[in-house]
Amino acid sequence: MVETSQWVQITQRDPNHSTWYVERFRSMAAAGDDLAGEARFVDAMLPRGSRVLDAGCGPGRVGGELAARGHVVVGVDVDPVLIDAAEADHPGPTWLVGDLAEMDLSSVGIDEPFDAIVCCGNVMTFLAPSTRQAVLSAIRAHLAPGGRAAIGFGAGRGYDFDEFRSDVAAAGLAVELELGTWDLRPFTEASDFLVSVLVHAPK
Repeated sequence: MVETSQWVQITQRDPNHSTWYVERFRSMAAAGDDLAGEARFVDAMLPRGSRVLDAGCGPGRVGGELAARGHVVVGVDVDPVLIDAAEADHPGPTWLVGDLAEMDLSSVGIDEPFDAIVCCGNVMTFLAPSTRQAVLSAIRAHLAPGGRAAIGFGAGRGYDFDEFRSDVAAAGLAVELELGTWDLRPFTEASDFLVSVLVHAPK
């Protein structure tokens, strides 16, 4: 049993939080807000029909968009309310309830690795600190040779960027590219957000 994630702790304190979160993004989509920035970023790295894992998929806005762009998508999230919303709003991908720290998709018959893995929406900062490295190791285990993982989260949320880089290395991954936003702005010392593109570390 792994330590309970901070997201689960939030939902235990406020049982309505997940429903609020779902409705927030449904309202933004209805208002015409651009919710596809991360999906555009990942799509640009891939040929059509690639296999994509949305790790910490929430209500499916990123994975759903990637599926609409012609990719084969699997989404995993610890919150069943968010997975229910993903299934309702974005049919097509495979949506699964699961803890990223214990993720083993072969146990549910998904054996083929992924060409890209996306982990956005500050998912890394909602993990229990003791599980961060395990999640990065699970991401590495599900990444195809030559595949890339794109992970983004903000500063000031309890996970220092340098600590993240250390965990990346310890998990057997290597940083290929760092940006300060999903819309390709450079990362600088003043950046308050990090988008990190990761690959298998050289042996």
